[in-house]
Amino acid sequence: MPDETTPVDPTLDEELALANEPTEINPDVDIAPEEVGPTVAEGERILEVDNVTLRFGGVVALNEVSFHINQGEILGLIGPNGAGKTTCFNVMTGVYQPTSGDVRFLGEPLGQRKRFQITKLGIARTFQNIRLFANMTALENVLVGADAHHSTGVGSAMFRLPKHRREEAEGRARAMELLEFMGLTAKADELARNLPYGDQRRLEIARALATSPKLLCLDEPAAGFNPAEKAKLMELIRAVRDQGYTVLLIEHDMRLVMGVTDRIVVLEFGRKIAEGTPAEVRENPAVIAAYLGVEEEDAS
Repeated sequence: MPDETTPVDPTLDEELALANEPTEINPDVDIAPEEVGPTVAEGERILEVDNVTLRFGGVVALNEVSFHINQGEILGLIGPNGAGKTTCFNVMTGVYQPTSGDVRFLGEPLGQRKRFQITKLGIARTFQNIRLFANMTALENVLVGADAHHSTGVGSAMFRLPKHRREEAEGRARAMELLEFMGLTAKADELARNLPYGDQRRLEIARALATSPKLLCLDEPAAGFNPAEKAKLMELIRAVRDQGYTVLLIEHDMRLVMGVTDRIVVLEFGRKIAEGTPAEVRENPAVIAAYLGVEEEDAS
């Protein structure tokens, strides 16, 4: 028998029990995105990355990368460490301006737009390292996202004008719906820093959804998860898509990506090396070579 100081690896049953303990999502709760701005028909292109290159001095972080995302799909963006996945995310969401090439969302070029403007257009993202407001409650964190489309200003808030009170009530109702969808209703008044790690991940997704995005970008959402938690994350991502959202997923866990995406784009050293369905990508010699470090002619 191990003594009290000996670490014991949990069994799968223990992992499942642990994963089921914090929260269960409620996919029947209606969190469909609000109709803000132009609409896109199912299957039509919602975002296009066209020949994008990004240089940092002499380093080419992205090299003529092109791909598109269709309305209503889950697209995976994968690649080995340092492939340029998060850099591509950052170009799409206004953190970096491309050296050349274009990113278009709903037909509108995103170049030179500020991050808050891109959020208002309908792109929301989470981060590989959780970026919640640690000393705010779960509800307050989601309300920050809901505020993205409010039109009242400081004066209206100071004097508690009717329009401000209406938007505030609508935002709170929306935030509570998202918390219920995530299974976090009972933790609405808890500080974000006191939530279990998995709940913090779900809370960050809820905050992103509160902006009513047409495209939800998830950057390594399974980081730090055990296998059972990853399975529940797959369920969550599918449930979000089923509510009418389009999802772009960056993830290094191949089993998760293969199990949840409709199509996959693969980057290596800043360039696109493959694109297709999970089955097509799984058998692609260039992808096998990138992940296993073998010569392409020997990988088939």
